[in-house]
Amino acid sequence: MAEKTIQLEIKRQANPDAPAVWEQFEIPYRPGMNVISVMMEIAESPCTCDGKETTPITYDSNCLEEVCGSCAMIINGRARMACSTLIDNLEQPIKIEPLSKFPVVRDLQVDRSVLFENLKKVKAWVPLDGTYDLGSGPKVMPQEQEIAYPLSECISCCCCMEVCPQFNEETGFVGAATIAQVRLFNQHPTGSVLKEERLRALAGDGGIQECGYAQNCVEVCPKRLPLTDSISHVSRDVVVQQVKDLLTK
Repeated sequence: MAEKTIQLEIKRQANPDAPAVWEQFEIPYRPGMNVISVMMEIAESPCTCDGKETTPITYDSNCLEEVCGSCAMIINGRARMACSTLIDNLEQPIKIEPLSKFPVVRDLQVDRSVLFENLKKVKAWVPLDGTYDLGSGPKVMPQEQEIAYPLSECISCCCCMEVCPQFNEETGFVGAATIAQVRLFNQHPTGSVLKEERLRALAGDGGIQECGYAQNCVEVCPKRLPLTDSISHVSRDVVVQQVKDLLTK
């Protein structure tokens, strides 16, 4: 009986300016394998199906337990986390390619710095003054904690941005992940100090008005964040802030 194998087609690119090529691989099957373990298997003996020696696949990964968000890629046409995508659940040949809306660095590794630039734009942090003891922080009610905790689970994987039809160079849309973080920090008792600045940032170019409410983001999010609910919530706050600014001119 022939040994069971895994067939893969991987899109590769040596550098940002090099042409993209597809390489086919076939490796022995083992139960419970995920996409990252397949990449590791290829790295041990980087050879294509036609016997051509090649290089190990370049990709980002770290935690291997769907926490760091670094191993996002397109697997069989869907943006997924490679560490939590099991081979047993995929049709073969398995097609793997980098996220399409971010600059390719090499192979499956992409530059996702646009997300962090967007987070800086909306000041997605809690301001602290560490020069003196401020005492105990403000209390947060359990009901508020229940809303905040899911939002804090964002792993910056950018899957929501990859599947968003509005996230492109023309619109400059900041994306659902950034908007959800605005909601998270705006409802924090200390973070709310910057609430107006965050809302004004989302009222500008590439802000929340660019959202077409396609809801692709909430469907693909590996952590199941309430993204569409957050977009609706923050959209209302942006409008209220715009009215306030208009009346105080």
